[in-house]
Amino acid sequence: MSWLPTEDPILGDRKSCDALELVVVPRVRDLGDGFSVRRALPHGKRQMVGPFIFFDHFGPVQFIEGHGMDVRPHPHIGLATVTYLFDGRITHRDSNGNIQDIAPGAMNLMTAGRGIAHSERSPEAERHGGHMLGLQSWIALPADREEIAPSFQHFSAESLPVVEDKGVTARVIAGSSFGVKAPVEMVSDWFYVEVSLAAGLSAPLDADYEERAIYVVEGEVEIAGERFEGPRLLIFRPGDRITVRAVKPTRMMFLGGTALEGPRHIWWNFVSSRKERIEQAKEDWKTGRFAHVPHETEFIPLPEA
Repeated sequence: MSWLPTEDPILGDRKSCDALELVVVPRVRDLGDGFSVRRALPHGKRQMVGPFIFFDHFGPVQFIEGHGMDVRPHPHIGLATVTYLFDGRITHRDSNGNIQDIAPGAMNLMTAGRGIAHSERSPEAERHGGHMLGLQSWIALPADREEIAPSFQHFSAESLPVVEDKGVTARVIAGSSFGVKAPVEMVSDWFYVEVSLAAGLSAPLDADYEERAIYVVEGEVEIAGERFEGPRLLIFRPGDRITVRAVKPTRMMFLGGTALEGPRHIWWNFVSSRKERIEQAKEDWKTGRFAHVPHETEFIPLPEA
């Protein structure tokens, strides 16, 4: 997706347990046609969790007849986009020639590296009162891998491992968790898991990863005696053992990984450890040096500011 900086999300609940470092209440932004986005990262007090530098929660929305998502072609460098849906479908097209529909429970991972352009649109079948609910995250790349060749991976819902046990369901989207490993190829150490809990049940947050967070999509959880309703991003200190109990039926994302070697510059859809590289990417998009997305005639112009 495409991004422009606005005001930081509002800092949420007070620090509740010793292990809880920050609670973010995502800012809600209406993009038109009733399509809302909740943005949790980047935040003024925390740019990244592991390599996660951007976290958007879009929907739920029901499109009116003839309408849908239409994110025109736009560029990325220095990051990987992770798209995951709970409802609806999106057609991904990129300048490497990949065309792929994503459905609920599946995952698209597009690694921009030195540069890629893509579009995200609702397929025709979804433009007849279709629904949409999902997440998109950006994974900042390690400094020595920022200029790798762009690539794309798609994993169907059936190909991602699922752990189920009496009201606890965990789909491991990337990395290792709950004793299983996703088949996703990654250039750094990170993890991403959808966890659903029935009311009264608990799940552990893996303490092996350096940086960790929980995004409560919907429902309510209790941690160390304190309760948090979704949507919330809960960021934890390293090393502490965390147990999450569902107060009501809850859907959440466990995420994080190894911290990068330093902060990143982020401007529009570009992420880099070097400010001059951002300037080069801006000029490349403005002058048409990015590869074209096949089957697309539109594009998003470089922002003026």
